[in-house]
Amino acid sequence: MKIRTVVAGFSLLVAGLIGGALLAGQLYKATDLPTPTGASKTLQQAIVDAGKPDIALKKLLVPQSADQWRSAIALRAESQTVSLDELASDLNLTITRDMIAGVAVHRVVPNDVVLGKGLFIYVHGGAYVFGGGDASVGEGALIAARSGITAISIDYRMPPDDPHPAAVTDLEMVYRALLETHDATNIGMGGTSAGGGLSMAAVHHFKALGLPIPGALYLGTPWADLTKTGDTMFTLEGIDRVLVTYDGILEAAALLYADGEDLKDPLLSPVYGDLAGFPATYLVTGTRDMFLSDTVRVHRKLRNSGVEADLNVYEGLSHAEYAFVAGSPEHEATYRELAEFLRRHLK
Repeated sequence: MKIRTVVAGFSLLVAGLIGGALLAGQLYKATDLPTPTGASKTLQQAIVDAGKPDIALKKLLVPQSADQWRSAIALRAESQTVSLDELASDLNLTITRDMIAGVAVHRVVPNDVVLGKGLFIYVHGGAYVFGGGDASVGEGALIAARSGITAISIDYRMPPDDPHPAAVTDLEMVYRALLETHDATNIGMGGTSAGGGLSMAAVHHFKALGLPIPGALYLGTPWADLTKTGDTMFTLEGIDRVLVTYDGILEAAALLYADGEDLKDPLLSPVYGDLAGFPATYLVTGTRDMFLSDTVRVHRKLRNSGVEADLNVYEGLSHAEYAFVAGSPEHEATYRELAEFLRRHLK
């Protein structure tokens, strides 16, 4: 399997979150923090090669108007060009652009799919602002290929033109349509970062509407709290080489997405909601991930609510590096075990 093309769209998206500090070459060596020797050699080398981002510069690189956001989104999109044909060929998939209930989606069907093995709704990341279009399908395609489960990747609406609750509404519309042909227990849902947070918010929304909940949930380092609350938002600032700091693009994206609503509303920060009745959940994070606290808080709250929750923490990983350090043991283990989890819960 060709790894480079497989994760191209998603890796560019996550790597893009590193921001101008990396793109501008404003780096200094992380001499104050040893390389994590308990991590794989591949991950260790990636950390050494990247160095440590300039926190001060990262805090300055924030759009200040709707037009500046549109320009930033367009620039990011240009750097995330994805060939759906190459992705489909490398993963032995068929990928088709489609519309479901008026919402743009990509249908991702493994060519050797085993019928009756469920359906996976993939929700892309990108700080609730970036990663739309064809770039939204990368990780969803990888999950479909590894699990043999057909995926529907939702290209949900985003700010500045469509802030909250547009994205949650889009997930609801697609989910309602899929329930017409699939039992909820055979549907999985999830994604990485904002994709994980939005998936949690959608489950809260489904519960409030009286809709049946999905059979399984994937939360890859979920952005489950849009406020600067978790311990690792502070302790891992400047150590997480992907997110770097909350006090920059993350905070600005949170405020843009929330559009004046309380950031602790469970439909924005789902960790504050009631997690009783949530589906069985697979969670992934790392010891250098600023969203480590978000992930472990969600895990503990799920467990306290009696929900099956499988927490996987990798040594030395910054935010979502399991996705874009392709070919690493961390990457391989994450998607192999996620596939097993989905196959076990979606019949």
